[in-house]
Amino acid sequence: MSTPSPSAGRPRGAAVDLGLTPRAADPTEEEALEALEGEIGPTGRPRRHVPDPPLLDRHGPATVLAMCNQKGGVGKTTSTINLGAALAECGRRVLLVDFDPQGALSVGLGVYPHHLDTTIYNVIMERQVSVQEVVQETSTEGMYLLPSNIDLSAAEVQLVVEVGREQALARALRPVLADYDYILVDCQPSLGLLTVNALAAAHGVLIPLECEFFSLRGVALLIDTIEKVRERLNPDLEITGILATMFDPRTLHSREVMARVVEAFGDIVFDTVINRTVRFPETTVAGEPITRWAPRSAGAKAYRALAREVIAR
Repeated sequence: MSTPSPSAGRPRGAAVDLGLTPRAADPTEEEALEALEGEIGPTGRPRRHVPDPPLLDRHGPATVLAMCNQKGGVGKTTSTINLGAALAECGRRVLLVDFDPQGALSVGLGVYPHHLDTTIYNVIMERQVSVQEVVQETSTEGMYLLPSNIDLSAAEVQLVVEVGREQALARALRPVLADYDYILVDCQPSLGLLTVNALAAAHGVLIPLECEFFSLRGVALLIDTIEKVRERLNPDLEITGILATMFDPRTLHSREVMARVVEAFGDIVFDTVINRTVRFPETTVAGEPITRWAPRSAGAKAYRALAREVIAR
């Protein structure tokens, strides 16, 4: 189902009105938790019913989602790992693509990038290397990894002289689209050629957005880039949703930013909100998703709820 562009009715690249004006005193921790568990969700909207995901009798073709935000540290990699694991729990076959030269996604799944002989770089730059040769199993049943390392940084330079340079990732993924239900591409924190490749290959964009003032200011630029890719390279590209991350319901600032996000982007904002928690850094050290490391934690429950929303959309 096509989602209206949230930037309709405003000039291209125009900043979102953010007038952050304090409205109430900070709640106590108990009040904040009660609000999260009530009928009104942390987005300030009534919680919408999300049906349980249907069982599948076969896998594929894959829906490709680019996890994208040009600002670093907003939870892209954490969300890619944990959403992928939650989708796998729902019986979906999932491929995670590490498309960041820093290799954070690979590290977060217990893979040491500098030990790898072949990565996504070899798949997109060397025709004799197939994607099936490079894909690795993870500790989560039904979830697989296409790893990356610093070699990928060379691809951005080398692709400049290639014909169809924006379609390199789409060509690489084409042979395995029928093998998976979801392919999640963890993009680097920039709007360079690698990110454009991810957008050109994707059916949808999932935007993790930190509940912080400066994160919100950059979303207009990202949406402008998404619109350009839709017009010039990938007419099927849609914004699947905006995911609020690092939300602290006890602080006025987080709640004000959340209100502005919902006001600006409406229904494309997921009802699921990812709260700040020490559990996520722990999972990075453990090399496992939070659904395995702390399966009963609030973070695990949140990503399971997100997976249901993604499947429903």
